[in-house]
Amino acid sequence: MKTNLKELLEFPTPFTYKVMGLAKPELVDLVIEVVQRHAPGDYTPQVKPSSKGNYHSVSVTIKATHIEQVETLYEELGKIEIVRMVL
Repeated sequence: MKTNLKELLEFPTPFTYKVMGLAKPELVDLVIEVVQRHAPGDYTPQVKPSSKGNYHSVSVTIKATHIEQVETLYEELGKIEIVRMVL
C-alpha cells in the first residue's frame, strides 16, 4: 500500500528536516539561508557530528503551511553543494 505524504499531513504542521553534509563551518548557515527563503522564522538548528567527524547532521523544524513548501525545501536543501542527504 503506497501512501502519499500529502495524505498523511494536515497543514499547518511542524515539519523537521534532517540535512546531512560535509563537516564544514558554513553548513548550518547554508541550510538556514535556504529555509529562511521558503519558511521565514527564528530557527535554532541542532547539529550533530558523525562518529568520525567527517559529516554533520543539521536538524531544523519549520511550521509547514502546504505540501508544495515541504517538497520545495527538500529539493532546495538537496541542491546545496556540501549536502549529501536530506531526510
